[in-house]
Amino acid sequence: MRSLPLPLALAARLAPVAVLATAGWALSSGPAATTPAAGRQAAAETGAQASPSAPSAPSTQAAPRTYESAPAPCAALAATTITSLVPGAKKAGKEIPSTDTRERRTCSWNALQEYDYRWLDVSFEIMRSEGAARASYEERVRDDAGGGAVPGLGDGAYSVVELVTEDGQETREGTVVVRASNALVVVTYNGSDFETRRAPGTDEINKGAIRAAKEAVAALEETRRG
Repeated sequence: MRSLPLPLALAARLAPVAVLATAGWALSSGPAATTPAAGRQAAAETGAQASPSAPSAPSTQAAPRTYESAPAPCAALAATTITSLVPGAKKAGKEIPSTDTRERRTCSWNALQEYDYRWLDVSFEIMRSEGAARASYEERVRDDAGGGAVPGLGDGAYSVVELVTEDGQETREGTVVVRASNALVVVTYNGSDFETRRAPGTDEINKGAIRAAKEAVAALEETRRG
């Protein structure tokens, strides 16, 4: 029997979404204009009325967000789903450290059973507004061209599967990105067989990623009811 190459730890590829704030500068006006001509001044004194005051500026108070904080990602999936998608993985998963757990949380599961390796992660990202979430979602869809829409999931969902071969070893990875109001749910699911050096089929990986995404979106929606 040939020696088994140890699987490389697959790093989570979700880069933090930077929240940008705009800054304004107040521009001071120059000195007042010189006194108008005498004829204009006389007309102003006899007939002109004071101009109405300018309308007040619109309120800058931020609109309420549908989702204020990310749910616990390691509790987002059913135990049966974890067992099915990542055989041999610990049900508790491992939460990846975050600088702000209200805005971004990720949990991962991975296991090697004999020669068969699987990796799954679920990430929640809470944006400052629905518009920001929509822009981030559309950017990710553009970056992961080649997939397709997932109907009936959130306000928009997209799935893509890619095959990567490195040193003769295949790995197939599926990614599902879902937008639900001002939140994004991102699921990554991949697998390899270190004996055959082949990857699982596209259908298996795609369906597994979508299954996890549906449960993750349901967990997100529960935070509104709680």
